[in-house]
Amino acid sequence: MLKKNNKVKLIKYYNLINHNLIYNNKSINRYKKDNFEISEDRSKSLELLKKSIINLKNCDLKKNAKNIVFCDGNPKSQIMIIGEAPGANEDQEGLPFVGRAGILLDKMLAAINLDRKKVYISNIVNYRPPENRRPTDEEIKRYLPFIEKHIEIINPKILVLLGSTAMNALIGNDVVISKMRGKWIEKKFGNCKTSVIITFHPAFLMRQPAQKKMAWIDLKMVRDKKNKLKI
Repeated sequence: MLKKNNKVKLIKYYNLINHNLIYNNKSINRYKKDNFEISEDRSKSLELLKKSIINLKNCDLKKNAKNIVFCDGNPKSQIMIIGEAPGANEDQEGLPFVGRAGILLDKMLAAINLDRKKVYISNIVNYRPPENRRPTDEEIKRYLPFIEKHIEIINPKILVLLGSTAMNALIGNDVVISKMRGKWIEKKFGNCKTSVIITFHPAFLMRQPAQKKMAWIDLKMVRDKKNKLKI
């Protein structure tokens, strides 16, 4: 039996992230960017990484996409979020999570007092797969060194992986999300040592709204870890 206080919080969370109230399919316009002041070294490292991805040869994803989708949010943040791959809206705008899944992600972040000015967001692959399909194992393998370097440059204290593709790419193919979500994993990426947590992708939650209650548990863990680390 849920305590009254916890029940009220859960109701507020469901109201906040209730995607069924969203009928507007227009993407979020994020062209107007905030100017976050970051160190020259980090700025150069991110620019070099982006150029390396743009210059990648023999990539069918790149050939079929309109734009590279590199990042969004605050590059100074100590919380990094990684999804799967860009969709149609993301490909159009060149920014991650700007479609319906992005709207839900924003609501999930707001539920734990976060927003895009307080986190940093990227994806496992940086170009949209045709028809929004899952990236192939070969494509994930090709882009893996880039996302690992991306993590090392940002050097987050908390790394949130959204969905099975991000989990399998960075944690391993021998694990399933139903057993791995809601657990902290200490992991190193180059010189970055970070606390990793896995939760469901917003697109999955739109298909399986019953799993929102599990995502809420994961989000509260992120909130508690953030408070503990004084982020």
